[in-house]
Amino acid sequence: MARKQFDFDHQYRDLEKKIEELRQLSRQTQFDLDEEIEELGKKMQSIREKKYLNLCPWEKILLSRHPDRPSPNDLIEMIFEDWMELHGDRCYGDDPAIVGGIASFDGQPVTVLGHRKGRNTSEKVKNNFGMPHPEGYRKVERLLAQAEKFNRPVITFVDTQGAYPGVGAEERGQAGAIAQVLMTLTGLKTPVLSVVTGEGGSGGALALAVSDRLLMLSNAIFSVASPEAAASILLKDQDKVEDMASALKLTAADLKDLGIAHEIILEPAGGAHRDPQGSADSIKAGLKRHLEELARLSQEQMLEERYQRFRNIGVFLE
Repeated sequence: MARKQFDFDHQYRDLEKKIEELRQLSRQTQFDLDEEIEELGKKMQSIREKKYLNLCPWEKILLSRHPDRPSPNDLIEMIFEDWMELHGDRCYGDDPAIVGGIASFDGQPVTVLGHRKGRNTSEKVKNNFGMPHPEGYRKVERLLAQAEKFNRPVITFVDTQGAYPGVGAEERGQAGAIAQVLMTLTGLKTPVLSVVTGEGGSGGALALAVSDRLLMLSNAIFSVASPEAAASILLKDQDKVEDMASALKLTAADLKDLGIAHEIILEPAGGAHRDPQGSADSIKAGLKRHLEELARLSQEQMLEERYQRFRNIGVFLE
């Protein structure tokens, strides 16, 4: 059976407690073991860092789904100033699974979009567990048009298992709403930067990831289908989930090798949730660097590079 939780850090913390108990016992019995205990602590930290640099794909998937991982909503608060959320698609309603608005980034006005899952049960239910409805993507479409009108760069944050596949969503045109966003993004006359912060799944994630620059946190994933869905559809065996995770080539390193992701933003040992502000600062530095590069391009150059970028993705035989 595939592991459902990433338990390495629990084991590490258990060892830390044992070492602290040993330190206390050493002081109580007047045995001076401070030097040996310090060396043991350094060795443990080294082992921990090596572990997090060599996670298997399934372990990265589990980390990307960690409940304490900083969400797009959290990152928006930490990265931008003067944030103002905008609501509604001007057609049907407002979808809380998509957060969007305007903000200031390094003194420059930008449009910010992202998925929103929620922390506790009530928030997750309200936000439909981060799975947008068509009105969410139509809100994206509206804010993209607004960004182009006022010449604001667009920054998106991706963290969803996919768009909502329910009957109501299909009746209201889920596929068409996503397709319209994809078409708009390919020709948007303003820079677009995307950051995959957690789980990027299916067309629901792709709708916010068609961009000039794609950045990924080192434990984030991006795939056309989840390993569970792929194992069920292709192998009819949920016990093969970990094997399918490797076969899908969905990690940040895989996407960088395939030429899809431009940059991998390293997370602290233990994952982004161990240092949310540090992770936000790293994302901010990456966004600033790429935004400055795009600002040096003419509009024609930017659109041509974006076009060629997507034309060159994939391998095929004639």
